[in-house]
Amino acid sequence: MANTAQTRKRARQTVKQRAHNIGLRSTLRTAIKKIKSAIDGGDSKAAKKAFDENISVIDRIADKKIIHKNKAARHKSRLNSAIKSM
Repeated sequence: MANTAQTRKRARQTVKQRAHNIGLRSTLRTAIKKIKSAIDGGDSKAAKKAFDENISVIDRIADKKIIHKNKAARHKSRLNSAIKSM
């Protein structure tokens, strides 16, 4: 347990920030699932539209360092190649 006032405050802030990051990570997963479901639907135009709409979500979360920028790039690359191979 935290001993000083500074560490107690830091622990409170960490709990709040962790909850916020969990929400952002959930948003990321939802965006990826939307693109994947559009790809699974078989309509390439709908998949491309979903990709264009949700790619900014992936970039935004990577900019906030919730996930690493290379992981975001990997997701975008794999989703884009899946759309192109349709």
